Amino acid sequence: MECPNCGARPVVFDVPATYRTHLPEASDRAALCPECLTLTAPGDGTADPDPRFDRISSAFPTDEAAVPLAIAIGLLDSLALNRNALEALIPAAEAAGADPLLLLDRLNVQGGVDPDFDIDRRRHQLEQLLEE
Repeated sequence: MECPNCGARPVVFDVPATYRTHLPEASDRAALCPECLTLTAPGDGTADPDPRFDRISSAFPTDEAAVPLAIAIGLLDSLALNRNALEALIPAAEAAGADPLLLLDRLNVQGGVDPDFDIDRRRHQLEQLLEE
C-alpha cells in the first residue's frame, strides 16, 4: 500500500472498536503516512501485528497510547472538522502515558515529515483546544 498523497509506505495498524468512530472511514484498520501524516483506511490486506510507529518518529509511543495518538495526528489536518475526535483521542493517549504535544514538537524538528499543515501552528491550536 502507498500513501495516496505522497507515495510513501504508511504504517498500517489495527484500530480497537473504541476508536473506530473517530476514523474518517469506518474501518478496523488505519494507515498513517510517516512522511505527510495522512490518515487513510487501507485497502485489502492485514495490519502489521507489531506496527512500526517508530517509522513516524523515534519518539512515537509503542504501547496502548500509539493508536489513539496516530489517529489524532492523522486528524490534525482539520481541527474544526475533527474537534470532537481530538477531544477524545488526545486525553486517551495522555491517559496511556504519552505526551502528544511533545511528540508534535519532535515531529516538527526531526525532518523527514512534511504534512500539508504547519505542525507548530497546529500544536499551538491543539493546545488551546484542549485548554477550553
